[in-house]
Amino acid sequence: MGADPVVRVTIVQASTVFYDTPATLDKADKLIGEAAANGAKLVLFPEGFVGGYPWGSTFGASMKDRRTKGGDEFKKYHASAIPVPGPEVDRLAAMAGKHKVYLVMGVIERDGYTLYCTVLFFDPQGNYLAKHRKIMPTGRERIVWGCGDGSTFPIIDSPIGKIGTVICWENRVPLLRTAMYAKGVQIYCAPTADTLESCQASMTHIALEGGCFVLSAVQIGRKEDYPPPDNTPAGTKDDQTSKGYVATGGSCIISPLGNVLAGPLINEEGMITADLDLGEIARAKFDFDVVGHYSRPDILSLNVSDHPTETVTFTSAATKA
Repeated sequence: MGADPVVRVTIVQASTVFYDTPATLDKADKLIGEAAANGAKLVLFPEGFVGGYPWGSTFGASMKDRRTKGGDEFKKYHASAIPVPGPEVDRLAAMAGKHKVYLVMGVIERDGYTLYCTVLFFDPQGNYLAKHRKIMPTGRERIVWGCGDGSTFPIIDSPIGKIGTVICWENRVPLLRTAMYAKGVQIYCAPTADTLESCQASMTHIALEGGCFVLSAVQIGRKEDYPPPDNTPAGTKDDQTSKGYVATGGSCIISPLGNVLAGPLINEEGMITADLDLGEIARAKFDFDVVGHYSRPDILSLNVSDHPTETVTFTSAATKA
């Protein structure tokens, strides 16, 4: 048998150009090129990088209040989101092909007038592969984002390993994590807006629990990244805003044995890179395979509904025949 593969991966911790999707794509292209030039085979961006995470925005929402200002704000945010498939997806695919990397990109997806927090997958041949929609937006995110369903939990079975993604506080959902482990995820991508110190503890736990490499890409952003007059988002910590940050980052890469391979990167844009020895997965699962020899399906089991859910379906006369 040959040696276990070693895969170089890079997390890009960079700020969105808010309300300017073309400029954000230009920035992504440059950063992917830099990561590829350093030998990266997989490049991961944070949650909502294309389209932006609306830090501190209220969209004028309060109970029984439908103010015009909130609608106007949503109109701008909706315009920054991207359809999937669509021209922006084509451009991201071309970037992956040009730089010959697997690209895992957080976007805000526009489907009609509903927005989704979504992650897209691309291969080094320039193909769009699949998407994952966040199944449950957290807290006030539910004002602007819809819920994904079980049909978008892809695992990309690639030559560099089995790649999957779980977004932000989805990572706190034990049954969702279990479903990903059962699908055999090896490179577990966790794009997030969670800048709390506890985030790295969660990522370490997931790496140990799942016996997989965990890549946590955390958002970074300064107040000036947001257009006036709403460039001082509310609800952020004083110690963050005093340094000009509304999102402080904290990206990290964790091994299946719980070792920190890179990061955390805090209070700055940048990249972190690590070489993943996929042989570490077998070493970790020798002791603990949560969906294998360490499971007890006679006592505990999980049923996952992985079919799409539709609000409206049409049955034509020809179909009936």
